[in-house]
Amino acid sequence: MARKGSYFRKHKEKMDMAGTSQPRTPVVQADEAVRAVYEEGKVLLIDKPVHWTSFDIIKKVRNSLRIKKVGHAGTLDPLASGLLIICTGKFTKKINEYMAKEKEYTGSFTLGALTPTYDLESDPEQQKDTSGITDEMIQNATGSFIGDIQQYPPVYSAIKKEGTALYTLARRGEEVDLQPRNIRIDEFEITSVNMPVVEFRIVCSTGTYIRSVAHDFGKLLGCGAYLSALRRTAIGECKVTDAMTLDAFLQSIVSAGSVEIKTDN
Repeated sequence: MARKGSYFRKHKEKMDMAGTSQPRTPVVQADEAVRAVYEEGKVLLIDKPVHWTSFDIIKKVRNSLRIKKVGHAGTLDPLASGLLIICTGKFTKKINEYMAKEKEYTGSFTLGALTPTYDLESDPEQQKDTSGITDEMIQNATGSFIGDIQQYPPVYSAIKKEGTALYTLARRGEEVDLQPRNIRIDEFEITSVNMPVVEFRIVCSTGTYIRSVAHDFGKLLGCGAYLSALRRTAIGECKVTDAMTLDAFLQSIVSAGSVEIKTDN
């Protein structure tokens, strides 16, 4: 896994080397009037793209608005897309309120293999035959996850032990003593099966690792599984369909009176 805040930069450099670079994100800075509005407090719904860390988005918003108080209400992994709630200025006090709300996700598991990170940030290994896995088995397996359950987080996670993130300890090769956490899954729906890919929709409590759901789902079926796609579609009443892209947010600053400086990531 990449270090926090460096994932997008490494991805961009890889794309540059391959000659498949994406258009650069504009860099803008809000004028004093716009800056003052966001310092008073706003809640932004941003549709985070894949390959950006949540920290990348916060840094971009903070630098564009030229204010220090900017935070998000729940991290999304770099390979996940979807709703990121960002609070600015005086509204940062609302962050815990949003973080406590239930989350909705859609995505896909790939059956028949495992990865150390439980997703595609590491390579699939330990391939197993899935020919004996039926649609009925897949549908029935969801019932084991409904309700209040205990879940072991991934070793490669940002949970801290004595001030150090677990993924840092894992990279060092140090033994990580994982402890189960209480979570709740209210809805778990299989929306499509196209073996070995299983698409799903989940509504769950804060603190739920969908990567761990994927891992445990594959373990229950006896064939292994990893998370191959993830999109957060809702946090409480806030929907990703009401969110704006990062480019649209930056353009709104320009339209409100800021000056576009250059294009750079």
